[in-house]
Amino acid sequence: MGCVLAKFIYIWVMYYRRKIILSLLQVFNNELDKIQVQKLLFLHSRYKTKKKTYDFVPYKYGCFSFHANADLNTLKKYGIVSESSKTWAKMDKTNYLAQLNMEDKKIISDFAIMYKNKTNDDLIDLTYKRYPYYAINSSIVKKHLSKEELKNLDNFRSHESKTVLFTIGYEGISLEYYLNKLIKNNIKLLCDVRKNALSMKYGFSKSQLKNACERVGIKYVHIPEVGINSDKRQKLITQKDYDVLFREYVINNLPQTTDYQIKILSLLKEYKRIALTCFEADKCQCHRTHLADAISKFKEFEYEIKHL
Repeated sequence: MGCVLAKFIYIWVMYYRRKIILSLLQVFNNELDKIQVQKLLFLHSRYKTKKKTYDFVPYKYGCFSFHANADLNTLKKYGIVSESSKTWAKMDKTNYLAQLNMEDKKIISDFAIMYKNKTNDDLIDLTYKRYPYYAINSSIVKKHLSKEELKNLDNFRSHESKTVLFTIGYEGISLEYYLNKLIKNNIKLLCDVRKNALSMKYGFSKSQLKNACERVGIKYVHIPEVGINSDKRQKLITQKDYDVLFREYVINNLPQTTDYQIKILSLLKEYKRIALTCFEADKCQCHRTHLADAISKFKEFEYEIKHL
């Protein structure tokens, strides 16, 4: 009884984006290959709809959403979908299509006609040719693009090689949007400088972020020693509050962590393009700015700092 009630409550308060996934499965006879799910969700995301669904990254089979995959696993936990080695299937009888707004209902109903007989390879061909950026990390790209198209694919890769120390925050953006910023700046290593690499936001706790980075070819390291204790980050309201905190950080933390700053500098020399990351979107409200400034004061530092 408790499990049934929990499932009912979950369906009642379900995120809209998950209803998009379930509606797709519904109009395709309740089952799709995993590749088809990702490609159809991606094609849906290209429409300028009122409700945002998912962002995507270039991955080994083209466009991929870590967040959509996590949502599917949550739906599986509640028995709403089932998973085989190749497919996702809708298990319950709820009409999720009827719960969508008119715009999305039409798009997904049209998809059922437009892509009715499309195979995995058909959808891969379509997305690679129409959206080549998402094919740049594909391990099967030679099977789907011509020699000329493969040559053109190079135009969508970043070839920046100048040594740069970047900083980036993840506040207000999805994991995929964040990863795309790293990819488009040809960042080779992400240096997590949070004291505690935990986050309520999907994708940004240490293990999730490390896994996602490494799956798109970016190395991840965590250096908590240069972070700020979470208890000191409470009740930060005005810029003055942040300035007081960072003044203390510059006086008390940075002089004690020079070995770790030197380690970051050595990583910069080795990987050429690395990024310091923390939460805040505004560089003026994050300690990563002061950490980067401290590193730039070493005699061997002859590089550019760039805040994303």
